[in-house]
Amino acid sequence: MTQAYIDLDVRPILRNGGEPFGAIMEAVASLKPEQGLRLYATFKPVPLFHAMATRGFAHEAKEIGGGDWEILFSRESENDSAKAPELSPQPAPDAWPEPSQHLDSRDLEPPEPMVRVLAALETMQEGEVLSALLCRKPIFLIPEIEKRGHVWRGDFEPDGTTYKILICVGGAGPAAA
Repeated sequence: MTQAYIDLDVRPILRNGGEPFGAIMEAVASLKPEQGLRLYATFKPVPLFHAMATRGFAHEAKEIGGGDWEILFSRESENDSAKAPELSPQPAPDAWPEPSQHLDSRDLEPPEPMVRVLAALETMQEGEVLSALLCRKPIFLIPEIEKRGHVWRGDFEPDGTTYKILICVGGAGPAAA
């Protein structure tokens, strides 16, 4: 079955010095299961490729002239997307201590929430937990957390607008089950 694409042109946002990530994620959230996203940008958005892969999308990028790019994000097969877990595997959140630090970054523009979370983690001891409130799912932050050897749990709060993430400092986490 051929995938249908919806078009999103973020070049005007980028040319005006804006950050298109929110618009991209809104478009992705609105996609039907049989749809992909055709994105137009003023550069090859390499960091977005990983973010979209974590959401189950493969990409094809091609330069279309004048430094502009067309990127097709298509859904991977259900078998492929089932391999990408939403949550890191250990430890169970009920085995974690209460957070020793709390951050509320809902009013900050990217990348400031990511910068603050990573800076706070650098000051914490192994086994401590950081709680952070964000205005969107931290798709660029999650790989950085994992790369640094921390484990995390997160999801949207019942209000549907606040993403709460708990991050346990250190590779094994506290009292892994």
